[in-house]
Amino acid sequence: MGRRARDRRRQQQQRQERGGDGGGGGDQAGWAGGYPEIVKENELFERYYRELGIVPADEWGAFMAALREPLPATLRITGYRSHAKEILHCLKEKYFRELQDLEVDGQKVEMPQSLSWYPEELAWHTNLSRKILRKSPQLEKFHQFLVSETECGNISRQEAVSMIPPLLLNVNPHHKILDMCAAPGSKTAQLIEMLHADMNVPFPKGFVIANDVDNKRCYLLVHQAKRLNSPCIMVVNHDASSIPNLQIDVDGRKEVLFYDRILCDVPCSGDGTMRKNIDVWKKWTTQNSLQLHGLQLRIATRGVEQLAEGGRMVYSTCSLNPIENEAVIASLLEKSQGALELADVSSELPGLKRMPGITKWKVMLKDGQWFEDWKDVPSNRQAQIRPTMFPVKDEEKLQAMNLERCLRILPHHQNTGGFFVAVLIKKSPMPWNKRQPKVHQKLPQRTGDTEVTAANSDNGSECVTEEPTLAENEESKKMQELQNSDTEQSKKEGVCGPPPSKKMKLFGFKEDPFVFLPEDDPLFLPIQKFYALDPSFPKMNLLTRTQEGKKRQLYMVSKELRNVLLNNSEKMKVINTGIKVWSRNSDGEQFGCAFRLAQEGIYTLYPFIHARIINVCIEDVKILLTQENPFLSKFSSETQKKVKDMAMGSIVLKYNPDPEKPDDLQCPIVLCGWQGKTSLRAFVPKNERLHYLRMMGVEVFKAKRKEEESESKTEEEVQHRLAQTDEGMDVEDKEHDLVTKMEAGTGEESSHSPVESSAMEVENKMEDLDQSSKNANNHVSQESKDIDTSNVKD
Repeated sequence: MGRRARDRRRQQQQRQERGGDGGGGGDQAGWAGGYPEIVKENELFERYYRELGIVPADEWGAFMAALREPLPATLRITGYRSHAKEILHCLKEKYFRELQDLEVDGQKVEMPQSLSWYPEELAWHTNLSRKILRKSPQLEKFHQFLVSETECGNISRQEAVSMIPPLLLNVNPHHKILDMCAAPGSKTAQLIEMLHADMNVPFPKGFVIANDVDNKRCYLLVHQAKRLNSPCIMVVNHDASSIPNLQIDVDGRKEVLFYDRILCDVPCSGDGTMRKNIDVWKKWTTQNSLQLHGLQLRIATRGVEQLAEGGRMVYSTCSLNPIENEAVIASLLEKSQGALELADVSSELPGLKRMPGITKWKVMLKDGQWFEDWKDVPSNRQAQIRPTMFPVKDEEKLQAMNLERCLRILPHHQNTGGFFVAVLIKKSPMPWNKRQPKVHQKLPQRTGDTEVTAANSDNGSECVTEEPTLAENEESKKMQELQNSDTEQSKKEGVCGPPPSKKMKLFGFKEDPFVFLPEDDPLFLPIQKFYALDPSFPKMNLLTRTQEGKKRQLYMVSKELRNVLLNNSEKMKVINTGIKVWSRNSDGEQFGCAFRLAQEGIYTLYPFIHARIINVCIEDVKILLTQENPFLSKFSSETQKKVKDMAMGSIVLKYNPDPEKPDDLQCPIVLCGWQGKTSLRAFVPKNERLHYLRMMGVEVFKAKRKEEESESKTEEEVQHRLAQTDEGMDVEDKEHDLVTKMEAGTGEESSHSPVESSAMEVENKMEDLDQSSKNANNHVSQESKDIDTSNVKD
């Protein structure tokens, strides 16, 4: 029995033992379902926040009432793809219109609303629950649309307040960005979208390095990032509080990499997530914040050390507690000695209701004892309470910090979760880093295949580290004492403790190496000739994950990420990077090229391809996406003429919108296809097919399957499917090879007539293949199942 099925059965048994059905709050519980067995009361929580005065006294009732209400589900349309406006148009004109005046069980369905402060109406929230979504065909269509588009990467289901930090980073396409605590990846996805604001630029100069300390959560992060098909993202696995300095090659010399933008969304106690993480009600105690303060300060300190002068770092938590928020920022500002300043972002994100940061607060132990000053803390409590947890007493210093520039989001103001954000600008080096860590060194010459291993390998270059100053040494000793105490307390409590030590990075999966193709690799010449690649094509950015044997997949990274990979292999554990652009086709040599185009990388490759491009009309696109293997005679006469004299093999199918036909799809589409002797077909993943069909107005709604059908397969069946899939070869590749052999060996004339399928039949026939593909690509999706989704980080 599969893990999910076992968990579901256990939960049902527990509900039966309690004498309830577990669904009492389902209609109002958002998409997450109801938790009627948990009482939403915590006396210590109310006493603590009433005393601190974070919430205005006359709003306390509304604040607590909001916390007890379920959190609305929110979705964000990705701005990365050029057809974001088409998706928005489809949502508003089709799905939202179908919900108007709709009643379920005699109650009018509440319409989704856009978030007033999110640009261009690209974020929406709704109170529709799973239970309601399953009661009406119109609502089920809407739900399936959301699920399918989420899997494609066109929609991200993300908490509203979680969208704020990336927006306040003010990212431009040339920025080098570090996301320090990135999993599960919703904010990382936003950052990638911002890099690709101009889809006409396949390789923006900027990149995102997304880090997480948890090896398993890194694979969830990979899964999220891969949906966006960017060559500018790298996922690494390090302790954020000690993430290593990286070097890059600048005109033949090594220099330390400083980031233009850093997102520091640290682990926190998560009391701002009470509306969705109901367990927080019974588990909340002030001890959680006391434990995490030291870790949060260390991560933030490491972040500003790696921030470029003039750069911007956003520090954020999903906690309302000043010990995790203002106390961390104040301590960071104080020890920066003027190197950092809080940015005034009051004019940014107009429409977002916010509370200013506070300047006075007290510290409470879990037994309810208050302390207003460090000197009042008895010696036996000084291991739990630190001087940095208290507000600055010097009024002049406090005023210069401008802590009111921080912003706190309260749940009752705009029906959201609770959140805290501070935006820091680096004006000069940190005082303990007055000597900028720049080391100039000539790089060794590399010949042959250039290999970059995932961790602890030597690429022939010397490891250059920053020499700490006296101030840094003293600071390190102090921080080490605090760190040791933090670790011991966290082990005892078992709540959100500091991340594992550096040695922990050796655990988890051993990653395959990253091997860049040498300039004279004979593999590339047939590819270049077959697709007539532009001379400007950056072939040095091509890499594989195989040291020996046939190269089955070719991936691509941007020039800037290649630079990072080549110069840091000995100090960086890379989990994943690059986008797949070509896949080996076993019998492809007879068609002139052994490698076919991969759909996930086609938008990156397309600008460089000058051959084998067929422009198709919208009716041709519909045929390609709804029929399995249509004969050429099915297509328009223009398309038939274009392919008449073209050799068999992989092709590019391009749809250009016609401005004179405003009712047609008004965004370009690029598809990977295969031209046979008498047929033309598209090789596009199922969810992408459905996405494009929806955008063209083709009905793709599928009748509801039996509940839990998709999860009824046992783990043994999954393993059986995996065993049938060639190593290093995904299911899509097998489908390509099957078609190729059929066309080359028997000729299409002797094959059975292609089945003319509706969009729904296509979905049915591709379903098993798609499921196998998810399991066969790598261990990302398998690992994602093991992730605890109740983590306090959104």
